Amino acid sequence: MTTTLADEFETHRPRLFSLAYRLLGSAEEAEDAVQDAYLRFSGADRTGIEHPAAWLAKVVTNLCLNRLTSARARRETYVGTWLPEPVVTADGTLGPLESAEQRDSVSMAMLVLLERLTPAERAVYVLREAFGYGHREIAGVLDLSEANCRQLYRRAVRRVGEPQARFEAASERQEELVRSFITAARDGDLAGLEKLLAADATWWSDGGGKVTAARWPIEGGSKLAGFLAGGGPKFTEGLEFTVTEVNGATGLATWAGDTLVGLAAFEVRDGLVAGVRAVVNPEKLTFARRQLARP
Repeated sequence: MTTTLADEFETHRPRLFSLAYRLLGSAEEAEDAVQDAYLRFSGADRTGIEHPAAWLAKVVTNLCLNRLTSARARRETYVGTWLPEPVVTADGTLGPLESAEQRDSVSMAMLVLLERLTPAERAVYVLREAFGYGHREIAGVLDLSEANCRQLYRRAVRRVGEPQARFEAASERQEELVRSFITAARDGDLAGLEKLLAADATWWSDGGGKVTAARWPIEGGSKLAGFLAGGGPKFTEGLEFTVTEVNGATGLATWAGDTLVGLAAFEVRDGLVAGVRAVVNPEKLTFARRQLARP
């Protein structure tokens, strides 16, 4: 059976998408970058491509670097809190997430931290930490010196922090915690919410000015419990909630009928909710809607 160029590219697509998403924090833009890489692959002189996987990783990385500059400009004028586009990860969309470090590399918290980096720092950090590239390999991808790549990596680590697993892995206990959380919010149960939230719990919501959402983080367990208990019964009326895995963490999908209207990722620490990042901007839910499409 003859393998076509398209078939060959498809074997690389999942890894390329995983790389592009970590670099961009946007599933839609990651898909565009991967498609652009396919067009370049299909039009390239194949005799000059000795290792397709490495060639494609270089192409995708550089396509993403070009996009990051314009993306940063857009985010500076973004209305309210900016969060990455959420991705449902239980199906392996972002590759294997078998270790705490792998899950952390795609967490909403990590992707927000990566926004502190310059495009070059972000590329070096992602290639090194998420894909295990050596500095010599990274230098080849970015057309930089090995010494420069080491310097960029050191800077990135200083800005982001040492690589580590920051939050507990998803588990059945966490699913129960999230279900209890949404039940208490729907019931306006202040005392119940206070028992579920860490003292320093924080809520971030991204509506992008398209829908109603808190424009600033709500910090502190007591303050957040009061906010949720006061508005929960009203804002959850007529909605349905399902627990799913979002960016490697236990998450919650919010439905209005058959339409996905929100996706949230939970940070859990010591058995309590330490943080919630909720995306309700409809423009950022397109990819997840396709993942979770209801029959």
